[in-house]
Amino acid sequence: MARMYSRKKGKSGSHRPKVAVATWAKRKPKEVEDIIVKLAKKGNSSARIGLIMRDQYGIPSAKLSKLKISKVMKDNSLYPDLPEDLKNLIRRAADLEVHLGKNKRDYISKRGLELTESKIRRLVKYYRSTGRLPKTWKWNLSQAKLLAK
Repeated sequence: MARMYSRKKGKSGSHRPKVAVATWAKRKPKEVEDIIVKLAKKGNSSARIGLIMRDQYGIPSAKLSKLKISKVMKDNSLYPDLPEDLKNLIRRAADLEVHLGKNKRDYISKRGLELTESKIRRLVKYYRSTGRLPKTWKWNLSQAKLLAK
């Protein structure tokens, strides 16, 4: 979805080395799973859990322990009902709506809101077809302001 509405080539940057095992990471898979469950119970998202594990616990990636953060959260029924990427887009749309309420003539942000809503509609269509959202789930900006909080 990154380049749908522009001719830009996207972000460039460094990538993680393709090493199967981090020899310096001394955590066992059970310990990593316990850390994930503990952080998820505090209300952190899976992306935030990955960052906390990297910065505070010295775990470079949960995948090196043959685990996935979202799968561990789902197994322990800690995964949120609304998918994270959709929730982030909804939060962005709600923030843009608040901004446009104060700045009526900001046409660039108005275009950004249109593009964000388009991405939300495409994601909702995908999640309905895969069954992660109910078929009756509707995208509504006033409802989104409540979901974003």
